[in-house]
Amino acid sequence: MTSSAPLPSPAAPSDRRRWFALAIVMTAAFMDLVDVTIVNIAIPSIKQDTGASFSSIQWIVAGYALAFAAGLITGGRLGDIYGRKRLFLVGIGGFTLASALCGFAANPEMLVASRFLQGATAALMVPQVLSIVHATFPAHERGKVFGLFGAIVGLGAVSGPLLGALLTEWNIAGLQWRPIFLINLPVGILGLVLGRKFITESKSPRALRLDLVGVLLVTLGMLMLIYPLTRGRELGWPLWGYLSMAGSVLVFLVLVLFERAKAGRDGSPLIELSLFRVRSFAAGIAVQLTFGIGLGIFFLVWTLYMQMGLGWSALRAGLTGVPFSLSVSVAAGLSVQKLVPRFGRKVLQTGALLMAAGLLLYIWESDHYGMDITSWQMALPLVVMGVGMGLIVAPLADAVLSEVPKEHSGSASGLFNTVQQMGNALGLGLVSVVFYGAIGDRLTPEQVGPAFADAFEQSLWWVAGVLVLIFGVMFALPARPKQHVEGAAEDEPVAAEPAKEPVLTH
Repeated sequence: MTSSAPLPSPAAPSDRRRWFALAIVMTAAFMDLVDVTIVNIAIPSIKQDTGASFSSIQWIVAGYALAFAAGLITGGRLGDIYGRKRLFLVGIGGFTLASALCGFAANPEMLVASRFLQGATAALMVPQVLSIVHATFPAHERGKVFGLFGAIVGLGAVSGPLLGALLTEWNIAGLQWRPIFLINLPVGILGLVLGRKFITESKSPRALRLDLVGVLLVTLGMLMLIYPLTRGRELGWPLWGYLSMAGSVLVFLVLVLFERAKAGRDGSPLIELSLFRVRSFAAGIAVQLTFGIGLGIFFLVWTLYMQMGLGWSALRAGLTGVPFSLSVSVAAGLSVQKLVPRFGRKVLQTGALLMAAGLLLYIWESDHYGMDITSWQMALPLVVMGVGMGLIVAPLADAVLSEVPKEHSGSASGLFNTVQQMGNALGLGLVSVVFYGAIGDRLTPEQVGPAFADAFEQSLWWVAGVLVLIFGVMFALPARPKQHVEGAAEDEPVAAEPAKEPVLTH
């Protein structure tokens, strides 16, 4: 964790209200994490109950990730302009409403639309977490604060699959999968009420404007890239899909040129391009994007493999993931507090290699045991992968954001989370290529299991390759995160929000 002389904060160190505020924003982050993992574990139940196609299933997961990614930068900037507390409350209120719409969805189309809304409102809520903590806690307390966040990440990862599995298995009031969304209602309402009372309002010290053109270009570019990937296989890979993906590159180029011009014109770009002159930030963004792609692929195909390939119940699949989630939680805490201060970026690189090793072990076990593989046999590769992921997620955020001046905290945290979710959405879109593309059409019931297992193994090879690439990119990260921003005068470095697990992200 970065450390420097603490600056005055809206909440004095003796003010206990800030700890209530921390509990509220952590609860919102926890709700968001749980919602992601819950949805993945309930996919077979949703498919059976609603008759959703594979494409609709992808959109139920990827729609959230896409809306979340498209809105995060905007959400961070809106918080800087209009107040972090105000945007947090709008976001948690909207997220609660969208959860109700998901829970009462009458068909797959309504569920997909509600998931888009849920992702968009989460994009207003989540970026404010970092900024609220930064405005509320002095620097010397942030190590403790982000240690708590690491625990929340692990707890969310553990609780989501189990809670989703239990709610689905219990079939409360005959609602099947719907309680996985409806459970957000009491939590969201409580967060809204307590947030109004305990969170202190804060804004950017500079007068900023919302960049509507930038918002439109970001959204258009990501839609042009993700939509053809998700629908391409189902539609027979039409020419317009390839043209759309190529066109997205031009849209992003126009975005960069426009943002550069806007920064010079009025100093209020949506994306603060000057952040990319900070080497640790630029390298970390590349790692985060690639990492999101790999995990976006893994978590969805893993769920489909266990429940639709092996025929396991939601509860069994949820319990199988517990060793992974616990390993992530433990390793994340150790990496930030003990390992990174001593070994620097080598910890993150070790994490990438461990994850790749766990995937290779998983491939071998899946091939060796076939349809007879058990949860206990999966435990070892999942623990190895979980330790590897824990060594990456928390210190990566610290390494990337530690050198960013605080006036850009909203923009930087929004962009950091955006590329994670953009990578996640890309990975979910690529599932059509690396997973469904390996499954033949018109399978007999006897062929379904082996086909899913084979597609799962092929997908893991892709993810292992992505992790090897990440290992190389990590050489561009600083050997050790700097303790403060050089030449930032009174601008304190930004404490980093631990990266959320991009499971099944969103």
